[in-house]
Amino acid sequence: MKHPVRRWLLGIAAALLLGAGALVLLVSARLPSDDEVAARISETFEKRFGVGLKVGNADWSLLPTPMLVLSDIATDQPRPITLRRVKVQLQLAPLLRRVVAVDALEVDSLVLPRESVSAFRGKGPKPHEGANVVALPAPWTLAPVPLEQVRWRDVVWIDRRDIALAYDGEIAFDTGWRPRQARIERAGLAPGLPPARLRLDREAGQDSWRTLIDVGGGTWNGVTRFEMPAEGKLRFSAELEPREVDIQQLVQSFGRNASVAGKVSGRSMLVAETEEVGALMNSLRTRTTFTVRPATLTKLDIAKAVSTAGLSRGGTTPLDELSGTLDTQGTKDGVVMRYTNLKARSGVLTASGNLRLFNRAMDGDIAVDIVDGVVGVPLKIGGTVSDPVVSLTGGALAGAAVGSAVLPGVGTAIGARIGQQVEKIFGGGEPEKKPAPKPSAPQR
Repeated sequence: MKHPVRRWLLGIAAALLLGAGALVLLVSARLPSDDEVAARISETFEKRFGVGLKVGNADWSLLPTPMLVLSDIATDQPRPITLRRVKVQLQLAPLLRRVVAVDALEVDSLVLPRESVSAFRGKGPKPHEGANVVALPAPWTLAPVPLEQVRWRDVVWIDRRDIALAYDGEIAFDTGWRPRQARIERAGLAPGLPPARLRLDREAGQDSWRTLIDVGGGTWNGVTRFEMPAEGKLRFSAELEPREVDIQQLVQSFGRNASVAGKVSGRSMLVAETEEVGALMNSLRTRTTFTVRPATLTKLDIAKAVSTAGLSRGGTTPLDELSGTLDTQGTKDGVVMRYTNLKARSGVLTASGNLRLFNRAMDGDIAVDIVDGVVGVPLKIGGTVSDPVVSLTGGALAGAAVGSAVLPGVGTAIGARIGQQVEKIFGGGEPEKKPAPKPSAPQR
């Protein structure tokens, strides 16, 4: 699943910040009115984050159960973060002892445009702050488990391409803000798509969680670990095993279209380190070794590119098997994806290559063997995910023309290969890109 940890962290952070403002109000010498509550929350939020906050309505009561309900909330931004309703329910007995313990926090219809959320970058809680993540005036303190449970419905993340994805979920906490159990599910999937959901179950007394993911009609299960030191960086790692996951259903579940069809299996490793909880996903690195058997390239016709020794767009390529390694690196501008050691097989035809994908732009090289493992026809991959282009480089194309004149078929391939090497020797080709550094293996 793409970006699941970021979704619940952002949802929790947004709701906690609003709830924290309400908790501070309870220390007032006199009970404030609803309008005063709304004004104080707006004032506290703007002072903390430098962004204005409009609270449409605040409704709170102390008895029989301390409760605060805020509705119609929006940040003062060109494209505001909006929240239809948030409800905070506290425990009365601890409150009488000036200890804050929240029974439940419920978030309903939170919309998070990426460009608006980025305004809060660097202003979120730090891992070393621990229990001090919510500041309270003395002598008030937080309970060992400040928040028992958070539930959300219809939390929507809008990415840079304006794709809006909704999520439902809930988290139950242990001490130290450790989730005891968590459930996150893609909401509003198109009819016919199987569920896309994540469940975490904490292993007793450990900072590790059994991870169960259902997506694309298959599973992506394993173990997740969070290391939350008293000082220093938060470290996240996971070891997961995709099994029979339908690639097209997987990407469609997250508003994308796939250029490969088939069911993938393999092994994934994820690592991230950060000094700020909200920046966790930007530091995420992953490595997945995969096999798709059988597979279909849905937007490329490799055979056509080889036979014409020139430019090719569109078409499909059925494969008996496709395998390789996918490395991803999160950045503030998107996720860089690098496919290495790609190997494809279809009957007597085999191919190998590498591909880089960033913001939907493709850049790669493949060699198609028309005599198994002996002659590789060099091809360049360019264009975009939705409109890929396969072609020969200038030198390879010239070599292919000479080879075709001498000996059609195999001669064309040999000529293309020679032309490519000559082009590289004399500096006519693209400079070789250094491979991305491998992510370190998660520590057990």
